[in-house]
Amino acid sequence: MKAHNGMRPHDIVVLLKIIAFQGNHWLSKDLSATLFISPSEISESLNRSMIAGLLSPDKKRVMKNAMLKFIENGLRFVFPAELGAIERGMATGHSAPVLKEFFSSSEDYVWPFSSGKSKGQSITPLYTNQARAAELDQHLYDMLALVDAIRIGKVRECEKAVELLKMYFNGIYA
Repeated sequence: MKAHNGMRPHDIVVLLKIIAFQGNHWLSKDLSATLFISPSEISESLNRSMIAGLLSPDKKRVMKNAMLKFIENGLRFVFPAELGAIERGMATGHSAPVLKEFFSSSEDYVWPFSSGKSKGQSITPLYTNQARAAELDQHLYDMLALVDAIRIGKVRECEKAVELLKMYFNGIYA
């Protein structure tokens, strides 16, 4: 096994996708196909997450309490969101449907995505194919948008995002 040289941003997406499977049986090839990440990178991601204590030793179950603590307290420092130009894309953060009803803002945030339906200030996603993967899985999309709200949001947005993430982690969807 390779040495652990720290987490990578897409490791968070892999863990959220496992949660999105809602306890259903999954294989590494399922993660690879639905996230558009190579099988070898999925394997390395699972190893890094297990070593970090975010995935069980059998690499099948996300340690949800540890994951939530990391997202809430460390994610914005380890994987900060970078703001870019105004672009067309997929709404994220407080602009995404999962949070839109709770906050009103004159500025929207998006992941750059050619087939996106929103326009706003771009945020660098955790990995390249994130919008593509989110387009195929509503639960994953919601959780990633909540994570972005924590990465870039103000206190109220972060608190609401954490509250909703807890619900998603427990199988209760907004």
